[in-house]
Amino acid sequence: MLDKIKQFFNEQLHPEQQQQDPAAAMQLAAAALLIELSRADFERSESEQQAMEAILKNKFSLRDEQLKTLIELAETENREANSLYDFTSLVNEHYSTEQKIALIKAMWTVAFADGEISKYEDHLIRKTADLIYLPHSEFIKAKLAVSPKG
Repeated sequence: MLDKIKQFFNEQLHPEQQQQDPAAAMQLAAAALLIELSRADFERSESEQQAMEAILKNKFSLRDEQLKTLIELAETENREANSLYDFTSLVNEHYSTEQKIALIKAMWTVAFADGEISKYEDHLIRKTADLIYLPHSEFIKAKLAVSPKG
């Protein structure tokens, strides 16, 4: 998995930034987690897909072609992954606490996009927050920060 990630970033994204910012490779992990979330309730809505694409495009300043390639690669990696640990271990290795909170906020944003949170989406976000060692209070704050009701 890591070889495919490195190849993608070397070929498609800014390899010169790779040297300065090793966390750039985390785009794929974030995309794979968002894709997993969009599938969690067994229904992949258009609104969730659009929210996921907007988050990835804006957060990582991607062009349309780069976004498409990132999502395709993330989908492949997501299908081949044995567990969330494949992605959360990379997040733990490279993300700061603030970046982890932003990831959980992004996951909540995608989950809220279709107007309802399924128990499967809630469970996946909670599990991800636990695996990236985010305190429960930050998990709740992230949810409330992006909730359309909050």
